[in-house]
Amino acid sequence: MAGSYADRDGKIWMDGKLIDWRDANVHILTHALHYASSVFEGERCYEGKVFKSRQHSERLLKSGELMDMAIPYTVDEIEAAKRAVLDANGLTNAYLRVVAFRGAGEDMGVSARRNPIRMAVTAWEWGSYYGDAKMKGAKLDVAKWKRPSPETIPTAAKAAGLYMICTMSKHAAEAKGCSDAMFFDYRGYVAEATGANIFFVKDGEVHTPLPDAILNGLTRQTVIQMLRDRQIKVHERHILPSELDSFEQCFLTGSAAEVTPVGQIGDWKFEVGALTRETAEAYDKLVRS
Repeated sequence: MAGSYADRDGKIWMDGKLIDWRDANVHILTHALHYASSVFEGERCYEGKVFKSRQHSERLLKSGELMDMAIPYTVDEIEAAKRAVLDANGLTNAYLRVVAFRGAGEDMGVSARRNPIRMAVTAWEWGSYYGDAKMKGAKLDVAKWKRPSPETIPTAAKAAGLYMICTMSKHAAEAKGCSDAMFFDYRGYVAEATGANIFFVKDGEVHTPLPDAILNGLTRQTVIQMLRDRQIKVHERHILPSELDSFEQCFLTGSAAEVTPVGQIGDWKFEVGALTRETAEAYDKLVRS
């Protein structure tokens, strides 16, 4: 699928009904556009089945709760909306985006309690998030921005506002010929990439940042369980920049990223080793099982 995301054939579920893709619009005074009052989920459908679908829907509602936005749909209703979109567009392998946001209403300021909470579900065909990096390893920049303290924003919410520095950091990375950027957090620990969690391998064991200031991704949780089921030790802990020299392999995880090896972060280089490849292959098999 090519061209503008605003100019395509197909159907989008919006506020309880399917509408033509090009008609899925909002008013310029939509609160989310001005104040980032929006939460979302990114999901993948494999062979007609959305992986971890209910968990994504449950997290959407939790994100809304954390953002003081009571989303007016149940998990079952969100699940039905996703199925309706896939069926209406004839998709069996696709990426889904579910977004809930404060719309235009009686309020137009920081406070928007009288404005409606709206929701939309879209789906489209989307290949590998990092292109050929899935095979040879992604190249990452080191972001100049840092992941904020959970005392400043609800980091457990998948909220639009948290991605502002991600967009800026990814643009800066792409300008340097990189696929993405890695963040440190407000304390200086390794955090994550702009839209994926990060893992490292050393001496056959896996190390990944403790999710105390980042989103604990569903793919992250899935991969950790997969590794532990294979009797591979996983250390969830704070990781210092000085440790990056000692790691042999690195990979990213996310619904869009799936499991993607990393070949380089800044001046640090990693091999695309057996454990990373085996994890990627096992994940690909799991999501299609």
